[in-house]
Amino acid sequence: MRTETNEQKLLEGLAHNDRKAIEAIYKQHYNMVQSLILSNNGYPEDARDIFQEAMIVLYEKARSGSFELNSQLKTYLYSVCRRLWLKRLNQQQRFSSEVENLEETVPVEEELERHEQRNQDFQVMEQSLKNLGEPCKSLLEAYYLEKKSMIDIATDFGYTNADNAKNQKYKCLMRLKKIFNLTKK
Repeated sequence: MRTETNEQKLLEGLAHNDRKAIEAIYKQHYNMVQSLILSNNGYPEDARDIFQEAMIVLYEKARSGSFELNSQLKTYLYSVCRRLWLKRLNQQQRFSSEVENLEETVPVEEELERHEQRNQDFQVMEQSLKNLGEPCKSLLEAYYLEKKSMIDIATDFGYTNADNAKNQKYKCLMRLKKIFNLTKK
């Protein structure tokens, strides 16, 4: 109930051009829309354009006085942005059959839940990496983020050869997986 009241206040603020309400909507929902666009053949500029168009739609609905929000604000914005983006892809003929089928078969709520779950998993993974400790954290970052070879890692970390470094990397991954699964619960 509290979310509904807060969202209603945001819509009222938007209808009255309240800068704080507009900024709050951007802060709460822009990343979600950007992720949608970028994962469906888009660019950051496209995400900004689509979100702005959705904000205009929302603004006009809020100003009408007869707009009744029947879902969470994020679900509404996601749905509007998704439709605008699919329309733009179609106009630009960048439509892939995968995206076209997505529109027909995946309800917005399911897609949004998957997106939110993926974000939660990333946050848990980030926390798990922090809890992993050294030298595992640095070793995994060297391999996966810095793209260093096992030979370079063996030299940097003082292992006798690349095979020993590879074995240590495996052990570190297993520790990370264990921490991840414990943190996720």
